[in-house]
Amino acid sequence: MKIGITCYPTYGGSGVVATELGKELAAKGHQVHFISYAFPHRLQHFVENVFFHEVEISNYPLFEHSLYGLALTSKMLEVIKYEKLDLLHVHYAIPHATSAYLTKQILKKENSDIKVITTLHGTDITLVGLEPSFLPLVKFSIEESNGTTAVSRFLKEKTLTNYNIESDIKVINNFIDTDLFSPMPNELLRNKIAPNGEKILIHTSNFRPVKRVPDTIKILTEVKKEIPAKLVLIGDGPERSECERLVREMNLAKDVFFLGKQDVLQEILNIADIFLLPSQSESFGLSALEAMSCGVPVVCSSVGGLPELVRHNETGYIAEFGDTSRMAKYVIDLLTNDKKFNAFSKNARLRAIEHFDKKIIVPQYEKYYEEILNQD
Repeated sequence: MKIGITCYPTYGGSGVVATELGKELAAKGHQVHFISYAFPHRLQHFVENVFFHEVEISNYPLFEHSLYGLALTSKMLEVIKYEKLDLLHVHYAIPHATSAYLTKQILKKENSDIKVITTLHGTDITLVGLEPSFLPLVKFSIEESNGTTAVSRFLKEKTLTNYNIESDIKVINNFIDTDLFSPMPNELLRNKIAPNGEKILIHTSNFRPVKRVPDTIKILTEVKKEIPAKLVLIGDGPERSECERLVREMNLAKDVFFLGKQDVLQEILNIADIFLLPSQSESFGLSALEAMSCGVPVVCSSVGGLPELVRHNETGYIAEFGDTSRMAKYVIDLLTNDKKFNAFSKNARLRAIEHFDKKIIVPQYEKYYEEILNQD
């Protein structure tokens, strides 16, 4: 099968999942063509059966803003025509599914057709809350796709409700490589962060307001009243400066570590005792899954798809978003009870392996591809 994949090539969860999916499909013998404005950061080296096609954006003086959507359409047409693709799998509705629709219409004029599958990751749906004018465009792009998937039941229901979608949406969860994200002691790094045996809390995100990163600092403050602890923050984004200011204001500079964007997350996750995800909105929670796969219990908020991933009082704890006191109590409860902590750690790892491993999820995509390709 020849598959075109379009995604945002950045550190966000959608780009990570799309890139890892492409790599896994290539390993299974499919030919995968990435079509994007930049090389996906998870494609760190040559991968057999994987090809990259850069979307080149012209800087013509007449256009005040870049025409990425149209440039993407042109590149899609080129790759489909010359590489003889069987289907396009686009991640994010705007502008990828819209460009794919335009591509389909142009190809029909040439008596050619291409199947399009759109995967919804979350922000492309919740974006309408910020920009309602996009609603008709998103709805149209989803309904005109040959198939649509969502990364959680929550996201499927939210899409069907908010957009009054008539077509079906298939839930295919995000996935990870549980062999790569596995428990591996990293005493050297742990001793640098916590030289006196302090407990380590970790959070990773793009530091957008919706992630509520300052809440992790508030949780640390409460935990430190009972247990010596450190906080490691991975990632970067608009809230980082505010978080750094808050750390200085609360005199926590020696207890909070800002590591910025990191590629080898599994090595850092393995020094964690607890993973914190106090988000206000989370369609799935890929970062939490990565932590769970490393045997790290998760304390998170009860929003979006997180309750589908984290089992309360089994693989971690769930509290109302914004309730940092409750989250801190859950952290303290786990870190002061070795028997419970070990059970949660084992359960978290087991849940990742049994429900979200690439060996389970990638075949679901392959089966769905076949279903869509066999449609009339």
